[in-house]
Amino acid sequence: MIKSNHSFHLVDQSPWPLTGATAALTMTTGIVKWFQEFNMNLFIFGASILILTCIQWWRDISREGAFQGLHTSIVMKGLRWGMILFITSEVLFFFSFFWAFFHSSLAPCMEIGMQWPPTGILPFNPFQVPLLNTIILLSSGVTVTWAHHSLMENNHTQTTVGLMMTVILGLYFTSLQALEYWESSFTISDSAYGSTFFMATGFHGIHVIIGTTFLLVCLIRHMNNHFSMDHHFGFEAAAWYWHFVDVVWLFLYMSIYWWGS
Repeated sequence: MIKSNHSFHLVDQSPWPLTGATAALTMTTGIVKWFQEFNMNLFIFGASILILTCIQWWRDISREGAFQGLHTSIVMKGLRWGMILFITSEVLFFFSFFWAFFHSSLAPCMEIGMQWPPTGILPFNPFQVPLLNTIILLSSGVTVTWAHHSLMENNHTQTTVGLMMTVILGLYFTSLQALEYWESSFTISDSAYGSTFFMATGFHGIHVIIGTTFLLVCLIRHMNNHFSMDHHFGFEAAAWYWHFVDVVWLFLYMSIYWWGS
């Protein structure tokens, strides 16, 4: 390694942006082929490239931060602002779904019977599986905070237990939502209600899966001693993301499941 006379991180040449862009193009083309010809092969191929790219790109970033010492305090500040801006963009992403939902529900049009939920739609009972999922996500917010504070106190065991519990709760939430979708009496093509319901809750479900994967990677890194009590931004970013997912679910539960039903 060549020692630099500044604290900024000049990234080495990497093939992963190219392979990531190739994977995104392949996946997009594969989705079109899937919808038009009911053939998933190209989509699965693109997804496989993307997963392999993510694994190797994250491996390189972990190596740079944990072993090569390239994530200095100035670099960490930039990473923090990057994560803040990313979560802000995600907030605006979900804001569009809430806008569509309230636009359709506050003034139902003639085509859906001028009522909400529309005629023929049997919504979910908000006090059954959705309430259980709310309790699960709020509990996971507690366990990830417990893990974070344990890490800051250099308590390796409690951090491991807290992270494991959070990952398990995330998987439990996803399983219950999949069961809920399986038992649903309506589909995404059933009027504006089906479209807004499945788009909003479906994208939230995808974010839960991403957040669970994020925390699982942090758990593996923690067990390999990649984090210290004052150098663990990877875990901190995962915790921020998970709290964002929790807050979005609370709004989804109150508006779509409870008020919207």
